[in-house]
Amino acid sequence: MTAMPKLLPHDVPLEVYDRCLCFAAHRAARALARRFDAAFAPLGISHGQYSLMMSLHRPEPPRVSDAAAFLAMDRTTLTANLKPLERAGYVAVVPDEADRRSRRLVLTAAGRAVLARALPIWRAVHDEVDELVSDDAKQLRRQLRELAECDTKASTR
Repeated sequence: MTAMPKLLPHDVPLEVYDRCLCFAAHRAARALARRFDAAFAPLGISHGQYSLMMSLHRPEPPRVSDAAAFLAMDRTTLTANLKPLERAGYVAVVPDEADRRSRRLVLTAAGRAVLARALPIWRAVHDEVDELVSDDAKQLRRQLRELAECDTKASTR
């Protein structure tokens, strides 16, 4: 007969809440997402769409696989996130001229225009957020990038 596991003490969730970086990062990410979504709402885009389009604003349009890797998304999720941007006319998916099997993600003129209107909004909201985080904002961004890079390196092994 299998013994019943001991129940967790009721103070364990407080320990997790106080210590868990993943939980804290998720909560902070959702709060930031709501803030930026509200700011971008008049433009008809979300923070995720803004970030995705900004990642495509390059001298050479990226391949789908390169954009997915940069955004830390799988290709299926990226493709699903591209659909509304394609319908809005902000992004075009075109065959790669060098390799017709690959597709490239092109930011259209309309996409560049919405990004240009969104940039001052993004800057203003970031100024507010940086003020909340104070002097630690640069350090926090650096540490978050380092965490993401560690994860990227681990997933490619």
